[in-house]
Amino acid sequence: ACWRAPIPRVAVENPVMHRHGRARLPADLPKPQIVQPWWFGEPFFKATGLYLRGLAPLSATDRLTPPAPGTEAHKRWSAVHRAPPGPDRWKIRSRTFEGLAAAAASQWGGDARQEAA
Repeated sequence: ACWRAPIPRVAVENPVMHRHGRARLPADLPKPQIVQPWWFGEPFFKATGLYLRGLAPLSATDRLTPPAPGTEAHKRWSAVHRAPPGPDRWKIRSRTFEGLAAAAASQWGGDARQEAA
């Protein structure tokens, strides 16, 4: 529904899906831009798809170097995926990281402000 809204710019965020989930998406949905929190200064792994219309792909603003697999740092960066079952797991896994949100606001917000002026 959001994708087909009669507006010039749309960004739909969705976790990276397995192939069965992707098969159920609308045919006119473009391939998403896949971003990671560590592109925006946040030491976490959480691949997120951005389906964009009328917006440029986000550019990394503060790219960190991911730690090597098997290290303690890698385990910390994987906290989203390693969240234990419980009442708050959905909150941990659905978090939008501040660095990504700030990049979206600064990179996409200027276009909207210019058009409104």
